[in-house]
Amino acid sequence: MSSRIWALVIKEFLAILRDKKSRLILIGPPLIQLLVFGYAATFDLSHIPYAVYNQDAGFASRELLGDFQGSRAFRQVAIIQREGQIAPLIDQGKALLVLQIGPNFTEDLLRHQPAPLQILIDGRNSNTATLAMNYANSVVFAFDQRWAREHHWGHPPAQLLSRSWFNPNLLSRWFIVPGIVALLTLVVTLLVTGLSVAREREQGTFDQLLVTPLTPGEILLGKALPGIVVGALEGAFITLVAVFWFQVPFIGSIPALALGLLLFLLAAVGIGLMISSLSLTQQQGLLGVFLFLVPAIILSGFATPIANMPSLVQDLTYINPMRYFLVIVRGVFLEGDGISMLWDQYWPLALIALASMAAASWLFRHRMQ
Repeated sequence: MSSRIWALVIKEFLAILRDKKSRLILIGPPLIQLLVFGYAATFDLSHIPYAVYNQDAGFASRELLGDFQGSRAFRQVAIIQREGQIAPLIDQGKALLVLQIGPNFTEDLLRHQPAPLQILIDGRNSNTATLAMNYANSVVFAFDQRWAREHHWGHPPAQLLSRSWFNPNLLSRWFIVPGIVALLTLVVTLLVTGLSVAREREQGTFDQLLVTPLTPGEILLGKALPGIVVGALEGAFITLVAVFWFQVPFIGSIPALALGLLLFLLAAVGIGLMISSLSLTQQQGLLGVFLFLVPAIILSGFATPIANMPSLVQDLTYINPMRYFLVIVRGVFLEGDGISMLWDQYWPLALIALASMAAASWLFRHRMQ
């Protein structure tokens, strides 16, 4: 019994190592995933972009701002002159938080009175917002302790008032659940299309399909439509569950989400058909799907901010369709975005969809010859 098992093990290894594509799948995915996890999957925050709205001319506010500037966790990106400049900075993602110091900050401290200090933070990513708030609290707490010691206070003087935009209670569910719309839609669509052509080859029915009157374009379209329909139904179902079951607010435009979902599905279907056209068996197709899925999810900003990734890895995210759809779905859910506000996400997604469908068409025709 043991000799037969050993012979089977040797045969399986030989079968894998003799196949060039199997060897590539055996070596390539672990290496790629190691690089992606090592560089991109981090929950540590560094160089948090923040803006300053200082209405106080005293030395205490300058001392506090010096503590923020001297911290490695923060990077000042703007100085605000009026209150109307706050919203655009946070809305456009240029600043994660805004530090607002009142006009009587130094005067209140010198009078041994509490000095209000406000931090406005972007709460769309609740995990990032919570970490950034903790870092800010640590800087303010260190300032409090030093001021109390130097000016003989019996208790910390500054009072920190925080307010999160888009996600007032910093509920992680509001951030994660809309992202699941993109995640599960991508997984289902890739599985449906990534195994379609490979399944025909493995079952021996692909040659029968070629002798039918259908043209290659019609065959490709027939393979693509089921993935689009299944993906659309999956996306719609998850959206309904997010709104009615998880109580995630949906304050944006339904047509804006529908347009983004259509472009995202076209891109995903094109990638799935590319994988399926290159695969001879369903096993290869399945491995190809997961080879694409892991980097696509990590490099999309689903769990970790793209801004915290190395610059080279950030450049790779521009060819990831999930990156753009995540911005669309979270913008529609939490920010109330409409079509006009999301054009900068639609056109890159459309280009990726066009390129992936064109590549899938070429590969399909090439493999048929």
